[in-house]
Amino acid sequence: MEKIKLYIKKDPMLLVAIIAALISLIITPPTTNLIRNIDWHTLGTLFMMLTVLEGFKQEMLFNPIIKLCSNLKTMTSLSLFLVFGVFFSSMFVTNDVSLIIFVPLTILIFRELDEEKYILPVISMENIAAIRGSLLTPFGSPQNLFLYQQSGMKAGHFMLHMLPLSVSSAILLIIFVLVMYRKEKGNVIELSHETLTKKWSAQDKPKRITYMILFIMILISIVSRTKYWPIAVIVVIVMISIVNRKLFKSVDYALLVTFFCFFIFSSSITANPMINSLGQRLVTGHEYISVILLSQIISNVPASIVLYPFSENFAGLIYGADTAGLCSLIGSLASVINYRIYVREYPGKGKAFIYTFTLISWAFFLIVVIPGYLLSHWPF
Repeated sequence: MEKIKLYIKKDPMLLVAIIAALISLIITPPTTNLIRNIDWHTLGTLFMMLTVLEGFKQEMLFNPIIKLCSNLKTMTSLSLFLVFGVFFSSMFVTNDVSLIIFVPLTILIFRELDEEKYILPVISMENIAAIRGSLLTPFGSPQNLFLYQQSGMKAGHFMLHMLPLSVSSAILLIIFVLVMYRKEKGNVIELSHETLTKKWSAQDKPKRITYMILFIMILISIVSRTKYWPIAVIVVIVMISIVNRKLFKSVDYALLVTFFCFFIFSSSITANPMINSLGQRLVTGHEYISVILLSQIISNVPASIVLYPFSENFAGLIYGADTAGLCSLIGSLASVINYRIYVREYPGKGKAFIYTFTLISWAFFLIVVIPGYLLSHWPF
């Protein structure tokens, strides 16, 4: 029982998803259409991404980028590098993974430099960078992946519509960092790359090559929307079983189950005529604000899944989902991951994290929320 309580405390969103699925099945008894309506394509793609990117993390495939930190000479340049390391990497390896890579690195570096006072502001900006950087690509975040799969549009068209938000967010992040270090522009720092990275093992080279090849295959599978995606899932399972079957134990299955449960919830409530009619009236025409508000209760990924069937304005839904994570810790699962990493290193300082995160995130949110709303009327 204690283990169950600890697991629920660690991942409360999973409990919310399971309860929501069970309630929906009581309201609308399951039928054969329920299983058919579950988005197995998104679940399969997410499983592949989570598995291969766990391999990236374990094999430190970002070592060459991390080593560049040792060439930076000021706190401003170092912070810009770390923030934009998250910003750009999140476009390809998802916002969750980019934070898992760069937040522990940020804590390590700032401790080494005896500049721990800047850890909270910088990792809060990294959180924003993860949310706003990942919005550019179809595979940058779980909600983007789901909505892109549903939309049927081409990857280039999707990225064109997300580009204004991505570019404006990058400019804002630069301004935020420069303002933070406005009084310390001349401070010189010294770092040794040996303290930042682990050496690659020659015997693990086949693993690294396999992960890279599989990652490219997954990206092609997502962008091409191939109907043969189940073959890609089988290839990932077979290849990982050959090179490192222990990797399967580290996959974030809680996120997969959370997705599965919210797919059941979404499918069940839309099958109920009364709820469907109510949802249409409440959400249609108000997608942008609806997803932002609901995300503060169940986070932006499940909110996207739940509201999609009632939405007619795709732009409003996806722009809102990619803005919702700036409002609160609950707004994005990536923010929760960032919080976990910090409190693991600094037990008892959770309130300090929430205060700093909320202050910086809301400053950013208040600037971008209106442009996001205006863009939400630009049809995809």
